[in-house]
Amino acid sequence: VNSSAQVKAESDICCTSANGIGVVNSLKENKILFVPDEHLGRYLESKTKKEFIFWKGFCPTHYNLLPKDILRAKKEHPKAEILVHPECRLSVIDLADEALSTNGMLEYVKESEAKKFIIGTEMGIIHRLKKENPNKNFYPASENLICPSMKLITLKEVAESLEKMRYQIEVPEEVRKKAKKSLDRMLEV
Repeated sequence: VNSSAQVKAESDICCTSANGIGVVNSLKENKILFVPDEHLGRYLESKTKKEFIFWKGFCPTHYNLLPKDILRAKKEHPKAEILVHPECRLSVIDLADEALSTNGMLEYVKESEAKKFIIGTEMGIIHRLKKENPNKNFYPASENLICPSMKLITLKEVAESLEKMRYQIEVPEEVRKKAKKSLDRMLEV
């Protein structure tokens, strides 16, 4: 889903980190060209019986998380469960207890008996995790897990966009129609 309308318009189907395994398993094709995130694709390939061709794209925030960060965090917090995002490198995922989407992390922590967690995704989620789970402790896997793109959007700008209809994005009708097909196909899974 983290791609432009133009990319979606050329795609057969979209997926998210949360529904990717189900989407991939729903396809009758055995060979998949996966864009834009190579690391999410590698994770999905490891969880399915499909052959992937990868685009050399990645999430810069998750790409910055390295195995040495996980090993350091685990040494500092040996009793903590390690949760990482599936857009991380497989070498990071292999060191984790779970690879989950951000929503998957929120649900997992809520249900878990564990009291300590090392979080390997954008640091902003830690505020929500603490708020929803006040009796549990959360540690960032790295202090570098800050998404510059996410930090560009402020609450003030969101309010302005809704109140004054600012920051509108216009997509050509032909692109919109083609992109909608790949999104609709995903939602059917």
